[in-house]
Amino acid sequence: MMYCLMQMIVLLVTCLVALLCPTVRSADAPVAWCYHKPECNFTTWPKIASQYCNGSQQSPINIVTASVQGNPNLTSFNLTGFDDNSTFLSIVNSGDSVVVNLDEEKIKVQGGDLPGVYNTKQFHLHWGNGSSSSGSEHTVDGRQYPMELHIVSVHSKYNGNVSAALAAKDSTALAVLGFFIEGTNEMNKTISWDILTSYLTKIRNSGDQTSDIMNQITLNSLIEGVDRTKYYRYQGSLTTPSCSEAVIWTVFKDPVKVSHDFINRFSTTVLFKDANASVLNTNNFRGVQPLNGRVVTSQVTVASAAPSSSTLSVITVLFLSSLYWL
Repeated sequence: MMYCLMQMIVLLVTCLVALLCPTVRSADAPVAWCYHKPECNFTTWPKIASQYCNGSQQSPINIVTASVQGNPNLTSFNLTGFDDNSTFLSIVNSGDSVVVNLDEEKIKVQGGDLPGVYNTKQFHLHWGNGSSSSGSEHTVDGRQYPMELHIVSVHSKYNGNVSAALAAKDSTALAVLGFFIEGTNEMNKTISWDILTSYLTKIRNSGDQTSDIMNQITLNSLIEGVDRTKYYRYQGSLTTPSCSEAVIWTVFKDPVKVSHDFINRFSTTVLFKDANASVLNTNNFRGVQPLNGRVVTSQVTVASAAPSSSTLSVITVLFLSSLYWL
């Protein structure tokens, strides 16, 4: 009798705790975010994913070129596997973007003042509503490009485990290479983009994927024409929830030239994840975030190495003095 009574008391207490205590959400639990609905678009992310999305080092940003500081340590990159056409594993409609999964054992990023070797996991894209509209995440002096490509790599010390990298709250856990994409009428220079976008019809719906893309193209062929020694660098975050501030950002200055038609294929083919309607994936970019005192750096240019005004004054005095003795 006493045993049964004790069991009932334990059961009652358990029920009361369940009723009175709020549900605890894991720090890494997914949140219902989106781009295309007012109740979950990027303006709401600081509330619905408040642990990080309202942080002080958020991405993307507007790069003000007049405020960029020179850094002589920003040297060339060593990009391993970027010319290997066996590295593309699959192309996926993630519901909010198009993601190409890569063979991280074959593709690595190092150099460029990065603190170690980074294994490249995937690349994905952000776009607007066609080649004539704004769609990039980062902007330069307020200018927004039609698209932006992000190559995402994780520090080798995490053995490819992105979740572990983010859980470590390491500001250097990820390295993302960002490339602006600009429309062009030159079809013959963007053959690889023709191949890439030809697979969009196979991944129209959220969750669709195909591995047919294997052995077709290389990363190098998608970023042709970009001077990879010229770039901006700053400390930032993921541009989607959880918005973890764990990213060393590299944004290249030169845009990739891609046919207008190929850019348009994204916004006219791929659908958002939406249980209630078939909604074309357009404008899947986050607005720029406050810099909050962060410094954007770049390579030291010839102009920055020019003689200072004081040096020029001394040279002028010496020159005039020499004329006096002639």
